[in-house]
Amino acid sequence: MTTKTTYEPQVPSFGAMSLLDVTSTEEDPYANGTEVNAVEVTWPNVPSTIMKVILICVLGSIIVTALFGNLLVMVSVMRHRKLQIITNYFVVSLALADMLVAMFAMSFNASVQIYGRWLFGYFMCDVWNSLDVYFSTSSILHLTCISIDRYYAIVKPLRYPVDMTKRVVKFMLLSCWLAPALISFVPIFNGWYTTEENSVHRHKHPELCEFKVNMVYAIVSSSISFWIPCSIMVIMYYRIFKEANKQEKQMHSRMGNAMLLSHRPSKDLNNINGELNSGGSSKTLTLNEINTEHSVHTPTKDRNMMTMKREHKAARTLSIIMGTFIICWLPFFLWWVCV
Repeated sequence: MTTKTTYEPQVPSFGAMSLLDVTSTEEDPYANGTEVNAVEVTWPNVPSTIMKVILICVLGSIIVTALFGNLLVMVSVMRHRKLQIITNYFVVSLALADMLVAMFAMSFNASVQIYGRWLFGYFMCDVWNSLDVYFSTSSILHLTCISIDRYYAIVKPLRYPVDMTKRVVKFMLLSCWLAPALISFVPIFNGWYTTEENSVHRHKHPELCEFKVNMVYAIVSSSISFWIPCSIMVIMYYRIFKEANKQEKQMHSRMGNAMLLSHRPSKDLNNINGELNSGGSSKTLTLNEINTEHSVHTPTKDRNMMTMKREHKAARTLSIIMGTFIICWLPFFLWWVCV
């Protein structure tokens, strides 16, 4: 098996090598300018056929779950009108990108893990690497757009209908699907992503599908795919939580004032009425307006509070997704740039 660097989380290399009893290569075949030394790693006590079946089941279940899970999200939004809101346009597009990652990136990678080598030739190797980078980057950009959408919905709710129009959303979605091509198909098929030495080696060994990149491509691609989007998401969600905490404090303060007014003894209220009546009819009207506000507009306030709580809950859920995203991808991109 050869070293393969991809944009999706990898099954540990020792699993495919040791379970399948195949020959693997050193980490860097160009380190000393000599031929690659073969290292055979085996588990003599476990039949390779059984372990291959287990590996197929595990990888297959991951791919199938990714496919049908994202498909379920898309179908749910399309079938229910209440779910057809601006935010869910990004969610559906994200689900499509993740589903395509499972179809075109994870499936090819599974074949490498199972058979221990690349089976589909030189051209398809470039196709696989391009699709891997393309769909993974698209998925990350969708998460960034969702964070921006949530920022306007919670921090600037009055500007949200004006700024997040269908035209703006279409432009953002189009960018999520077109921008990744600039760091995937274009540099990979033109050979800009790798070193000249690796390019020559690949032509001599089409059975290998290594994705060795030069430093320029590593920095540019990781910046577009991760560092810039991640920075935007962190800033957006920081401001969202700052605003959410502020709104919750205001909400609890108003609820406390309403509770004090509603539980004020009738004797005190009569005294207030007497004082207001002695001061003139205009002050009596003011008290009536206060009472009317608390009695008539309570359902509206309740709806506003429920809407606010839903927005905050959605922001928390998405922040958990973002946190998981950072935990999963940060080690990879640190290694990607440093190594």
